[in-house]
Amino acid sequence: MEQDDLHEALQKLQQENARLKRLADDAKEKLDAAMDGTGLCIWQLHVPSGKLVIFNRRWGAMLGFQPKELEAHFDTWRAHLHPEDRETVLDAFYSHIQGKSPSYQALHRMLGKNGVRWVLDRGRVVERDEQGQPLRVMGTHIDVTQEKEYELQLAILANQDPLTGVLNRAALIQHFDEHRGLGHLSLCFIDLDDFKQVNDSLGHRSGDELLIQLTDRLRSTCPKEVKLGRLGGDEFLLLLPWPPRDPRTLTLAQACIDALDKPFQLANGQASVGLSMGVEEVAAGEDFASALARADQSMYQVKKAGKRGFQIRV
Repeated sequence: MEQDDLHEALQKLQQENARLKRLADDAKEKLDAAMDGTGLCIWQLHVPSGKLVIFNRRWGAMLGFQPKELEAHFDTWRAHLHPEDRETVLDAFYSHIQGKSPSYQALHRMLGKNGVRWVLDRGRVVERDEQGQPLRVMGTHIDVTQEKEYELQLAILANQDPLTGVLNRAALIQHFDEHRGLGHLSLCFIDLDDFKQVNDSLGHRSGDELLIQLTDRLRSTCPKEVKLGRLGGDEFLLLLPWPPRDPRTLTLAQACIDALDKPFQLANGQASVGLSMGVEEVAAGEDFASALARADQSMYQVKKAGKRGFQIRV
């Protein structure tokens, strides 16, 4: 009888064990699906040996590697940190395991087979030895490349004229504020001549096409240290990191005039425009609006004198 009871108890234990295994397998399957769907990777680091345990294979796949192609080791992870981010990431990690911060977190780049990936890394010490030294660190690792690229695209769009791709007014003001006080700064205000006739005769779509082509000509004319932007309509602005009296100002102004000599070939016909330009030096402590207003006045004097020219206040 006792043997029968023991056999029955053993069967119940086996059944319970099988039930718990099914529950564990089901939970693992759901967890893997959730992690794979979000790009989340759970990891564990054995600090003394540097051995890494990756609880799903998203990390290697994220970097373009096949399973087991990378050794699961701290040194491997460190070697794939982007050189520009490596010091900051390691400082954050060591700061945590040394007890200087409550957790480890870093948004950084990693080097993969097919390019750079952005990741958000989080972790914390989960076990220490009797002397308080860290033994195990557990954390998560998630691929945020798409989000980061979207963020960068938004940042570009926020500072870029949507039609021509040059700096917009907000970006021009930002560069103005950054460069003011670092040295000489001049504003070159440009207003196109006879642009309204293009819109009236060929239509606004042709007018937009002309602005795009014109911007390309100005961009190729300006030295790399000159900031080119569009204020709106047919008004453009150059930020020159030198005073108006610098010989480069005259050279650049004439080059911009010459760049518009050749007619623009548009889908709806051919068009020619010129430009009137006023150049003013930014005074000490002067804000953007005030300096722009003075450059606008200089440009207007060119318009009154017959257009297609420039005035440089020295």
